[in-house]
Amino acid sequence: MLVVKTGGRVIKNNLDNIITSLSKYEGKFVLVHGGGDIVSEYSKKLGIEPTFVMSPEGIRSRYTSKDELDVFVMVMGWLNKKMVTQLLKLGRFSVGIAGSDGKIVQASRKKKIVIINERGKKMMIEGGYTGRISKVDVEKLAKLLDIFDSVVISPIAIDPEEGTMLNVDGDQMAYAISTALKAEYLILLTDVEGVKLNGKVLKDIPVSQGKEIVERIGPGMNRKILMGIDAVSNGVRKVIISSGNVNDPISNAILENGTVIHNG
Repeated sequence: MLVVKTGGRVIKNNLDNIITSLSKYEGKFVLVHGGGDIVSEYSKKLGIEPTFVMSPEGIRSRYTSKDELDVFVMVMGWLNKKMVTQLLKLGRFSVGIAGSDGKIVQASRKKKIVIINERGKKMMIEGGYTGRISKVDVEKLAKLLDIFDSVVISPIAIDPEEGTMLNVDGDQMAYAISTALKAEYLILLTDVEGVKLNGKVLKDIPVSQGKEIVERIGPGMNRKILMGIDAVSNGVRKVIISSGNVNDPISNAILENGTVIHNG
């Protein structure tokens, strides 16, 4: 079983090659896609200025208001069906869903979040419509994979208590799904070749050395490493961080051209 996560920048730059590469993969797969940059474009066209906040850890993320949640759901739905249509055209029996469909991916809305304001001070604000994943219904997802050879999932979860859709982090969704499915590979397609340290791409990160390396890596990529360590520790065989901007990104990643997180 293969789980792939691709972000918005990679989708904008190389979508056709990513989908063609996935269509050649012989096994079943789940594709978790982002698209935040494209959401921002459409938000601006609709007169909604995207808002981003900085966490105390130095991680920049989207603040999702109710208005922008509507745009997020709209754009992610369009991207999702575009990818599914391309896979179908290339001979893959694919289906596209949001994580909220069938309550397959559930999350808890962040009621409050802590950010660093423009004066560099910590402050607490309303959480908006972002969530932290609490459950993946692996039985329902497995049933879809019994019927279809691939499932394309947008990073929209449902809060069952509040009965609302939520924007969730795409990497977090990919890690949660790959762990639930005990995937052989989790591939993170990014706009860089892998994890860089002192200007060079690290070929591998053993779980036993992961936390030491994280302390030397900047915000953003260090979260990917930490979640990768957690995924490998919970049943995923390998997590591969690799470039999504090459001609055949899936084969390139499976050949371990990038950074491989593994047991050891």
